[in-house]
Amino acid sequence: MRLFLSSYRFGADPAPLLSLVGRPGRVGVIAAAADAWPRTARTSAVVSDVMPLTRLGFTPEEVDLRDYIGSDGHARPAALRERLAEFGMLWVRGGNTFVLRAQMARSGADRVIPDLLLSDSLVYAGYSAGACVMTPTLHGLDSSDDPAEVVATCGMEPLWDGLGVVGFAIVPHHPPAELPGAEDAVPLEDAAAVRRTVTALRLAGIEYRTLTDDQAIVVNGDRTELV
Repeated sequence: MRLFLSSYRFGADPAPLLSLVGRPGRVGVIAAAADAWPRTARTSAVVSDVMPLTRLGFTPEEVDLRDYIGSDGHARPAALRERLAEFGMLWVRGGNTFVLRAQMARSGADRVIPDLLLSDSLVYAGYSAGACVMTPTLHGLDSSDDPAEVVATCGMEPLWDGLGVVGFAIVPHHPPAELPGAEDAVPLEDAAAVRRTVTALRLAGIEYRTLTDDQAIVVNGDRTELV
């Protein structure tokens, strides 16, 4: 199993991701965490991820999970599995973690992706929401992500469990604590929301790991490390 879970894109250095992948090739870009956004904003978000991936030598192609939800509302996991098997890596961008989780459930991605990871068929690279969804729980993330967007966007109640691929919660966009005035260094989240998430996890007794925007968690087989 190979995972690259970051707070923001490649973190400080893309080298650990490239080492995990080997030779860059086709990558499936999943932007479901942005499905509640206006169309132009979502399109812009996809482009903003495709460009840096392309510069690293990857060939990105969007995989829209909405295409794998049947007209009857049922998931199409077989079709999704066939599509995802074309790639050596999945790139799952940030946005609303609850919307991403719901779209994964509606499309069957929450079953297909863990299966592909267990067989080591591909690398999973996810940042922010894309990292958080791989954990056991989304508890506390409502401090920064609005669960109410799920009903409007996905037509279902929000799910609070993650995919459980790793055994700990992740708190992204954490200020680098050793720096004076570090809270000013958090460009993508309100630092108070990050603190509320940490507090909620502590009170619930849930194991968690924080990530600054320069950090990532790399899982390679039975080895997990912070880079």
